[in-house]
Amino acid sequence: MIEGLVIVDAPEGSRYEARLGSDLAGWVDYRRVGHRFIAIHTEVPPAFEGRGIASAMLRRVIADARGNEWRISPMCPLFAAHFERHPEDRDVLAGRR
Repeated sequence: MIEGLVIVDAPEGSRYEARLGSDLAGWVDYRRVGHRFIAIHTEVPPAFEGRGIASAMLRRVIADARGNEWRISPMCPLFAAHFERHPEDRDVLAGRR
């Protein structure tokens, strides 16, 4: 865990936001269609790169998907690569039961 990192779902902006203090340290843009969570884009500004923020946001989205019975459609390359490398997380992929 990254000390001081707070990740929140900001549905009014259709994104998850990662904050370190008052700084926006990253975000995941998404769309929701019913129980489908479409991960569109993940970004971490250069000043915050290399700290594991993108991975922390991804893990939060997966945890929320499990807790809310969402299915993830990984349009974002980060999410797609994660599911390729981590078959244990594929239970939340859209099209899987």
